[in-house]
Amino acid sequence: MPAHWKPKLFLKYLKNMKLVLFPPSCSSSANEHLKEDLNLRLKKLTHAAPCMLFMKGTPQEPRCGFSKQMVEILHKHNIQFSSFDIFSDEEVRQGLKTYSNWPTYPQLYVSGELIGGLDIIKELEASEELDTICPKAPKLEERLKVLTNKASVMLFMKGNKQEAKCGFSKQILEILNSTGVEYETFDILEDEEVRQGLKTFSNWPTYPQLYVKGDLVGGLDIVKELKDNGELLPILKGEN
Repeated sequence: MPAHWKPKLFLKYLKNMKLVLFPPSCSSSANEHLKEDLNLRLKKLTHAAPCMLFMKGTPQEPRCGFSKQMVEILHKHNIQFSSFDIFSDEEVRQGLKTYSNWPTYPQLYVSGELIGGLDIIKELEASEELDTICPKAPKLEERLKVLTNKASVMLFMKGNKQEAKCGFSKQILEILNSTGVEYETFDILEDEEVRQGLKTFSNWPTYPQLYVKGDLVGGLDIVKELKDNGELLPILKGEN
């Protein structure tokens, strides 16, 4: 500091230098922008499904007692929900507390609105209000009906169009591909409920199973017979 400068003048000089080097408006603007980005992300996450559960762990492997109890209640009431593991993202874990003004987990959202934590859900269950607030999972039979009608021609198989995971599924794919008819597939290995339930729904114990407009055509042997008889293509096109 020059000898002729007074302490107060020097402090004012330093203050002015700090304002030049580190403008508060820039720092504040950056922080506001980050906060806005996080809030936008949290809004998308809370709206990611009609019913969203933010929990510690996953429904298959809850990592705290409160989260486990919450999952058990939702399953007990056949409530359809998606979940987010807050342990997988610290920014979401901390940010959601402020966003929702709720300091603990788990947190349950319906249509993007916070319902509450475990104690609130228990109260709603006791008052029989929970079933009216949260969306129900479709019954298996309804789900299977939707799946079998997902496309005009639906094949339930082990694997998918790109990679069959059993010889029978591979053979039926080759037959369908040779017809040139468009079709969709469902991999039963990825959904045990569908795999077992469809056997009863269709009264057909094995896979693959081929459906046209929601009606069962049959398995590999039936499809082979229809192909040999020249009946397969008209059936796939809905002409027979």
